[in-house]
Amino acid sequence: MLENYFPVLMFIFVGIAVGIGPIVTGALLGPHRWDSEKLSPYECGFEAFEDARMKFDVRYYLVAILFILFDLEIAFLFPWAIVLNEIGWFGFVSMMIFLGILVVGFIYEWMKGALEWE
Repeated sequence: MLENYFPVLMFIFVGIAVGIGPIVTGALLGPHRWDSEKLSPYECGFEAFEDARMKFDVRYYLVAILFILFDLEIAFLFPWAIVLNEIGWFGFVSMMIFLGILVVGFIYEWMKGALEWE
């Protein structure tokens, strides 16, 4: 019974080794030359000009949600297009209703100005 779980156990051990192995190897074999630039918060050449925990504008999140929404729409369109001949008119009308609802939401967001960026 327990021999059935051996591949799962090996998969877990290999995953842990792949995750931790490079970290340990880098810590043991990597160079340890510390200087003031390396210890600075940012290596890009200048100090931070704002707090890292600053608040984002709500429009950023609205655009992100709209992207996810329309990305999922495309994810539904591909399988639907493949089986369109098999599902017939019912599938076609169902997808047109789905797309209609999304278009109405898109027009609403457009009219509200959620897609405008300053």
